[in-house]
Amino acid sequence: MLRKIRFTLLYFGKPRWDTGVSPPELLDFIQNHPPGRALDLGCGTGTNAITLARHGWQVTGVDFVSTAIHAARCKAHQAGLQVEFFTGDVTRLDYINFPYDLILDIGCLHTLSPGQQVDYLLDVQRLLSPKGTYLLYAFINPSPGSKMPGLTLTDLQNIESVIQPILRKDGIDHNQRQSAWLAYSKLGDS
Repeated sequence: MLRKIRFTLLYFGKPRWDTGVSPPELLDFIQNHPPGRALDLGCGTGTNAITLARHGWQVTGVDFVSTAIHAARCKAHQAGLQVEFFTGDVTRLDYINFPYDLILDIGCLHTLSPGQQVDYLLDVQRLLSPKGTYLLYAFINPSPGSKMPGLTLTDLQNIESVIQPILRKDGIDHNQRQSAWLAYSKLGDS
């Protein structure tokens, strides 16, 4: 509950992550994959969902902050694009049933508790199409117990127990935090 209040309050201003620009990693993915169905988890104000829709993707976005979803709907409408946005919890996606060719998460998973991550990953596994890609950007926390959001080695191993890693690109964000772009497919697919 406190997490939701904190994020809601941040959207009364302009959250630092809401740049309005889709990252080059997503643009590269779009260039190298035919349009299909995409799910943007933690979509915020819809920047990446709208970018995908502009490139022919059928897109669903989910965020638990209603202010962000309202802004996303307005932006999609102004752009003349059809994007389905839901105010909802990314750890409880039972109302979504389509298989997705792309599940995108730019900075959502690393803010969840370990228990929430388990529920979230079960939905990712359920919703990812057999040849689909789960594309994740996250902070990496090399030190367990850190108060900063980020995935630990254990978190990464938990992800890999559910879906298969196919790409990892490590980096440092503008605040000198360790981060990574990770891509996954269903276990057994390659």
